[in-house]
Amino acid sequence: MDAELPLILRLAEEADEKYLVEWLSQPGALSWFPLADRREIEDAARIWMSYRKHGATLVALWNSVPCGVATLYLQPYKKLAHQCLFAIIVDEPHRGKGIGETLIRALESLGKDKFGLELLHLEVYEGNPAIRLYERLGFSFYGLHRNFVKENGGYRNKIMMQKSLKG
Repeated sequence: MDAELPLILRLAEEADEKYLVEWLSQPGALSWFPLADRREIEDAARIWMSYRKHGATLVALWNSVPCGVATLYLQPYKKLAHQCLFAIIVDEPHRGKGIGETLIRALESLGKDKFGLELLHLEVYEGNPAIRLYERLGFSFYGLHRNFVKENGGYRNKIMMQKSLKG
């Protein structure tokens, strides 16, 4: 990523939830998330942004305008606290600028340095173009959940990927 780009990351604030709702409401966005309507979007955004109280949600700003958010879904149980699922979304007009890569790399550092995470994992639907990014960043396939989502009379599979933060 070009060091001259006007991108800044910061911890999420309460007011950022509206951006997440907006981005999840964009045409086509729900193709990649298991949400069906506005109520589900608002509920998911509330849960996603609730991790900001732990300092586990990052917001990307492009020219001082929020353009992406990523969250570590921290585990409350000691036996599971070494690993974490994460979620990410970048505002559609800002995709392809390195924002997703920057957010993921920052989540990796945050997870390892602040929360002692050893493993990050993600869930993505088959066919999602972000899979190439995840592979490039070192995430590897570890499972397939067939028929995970049912929409429009058909089923979609969920791919599970992970990356070790040890070392």
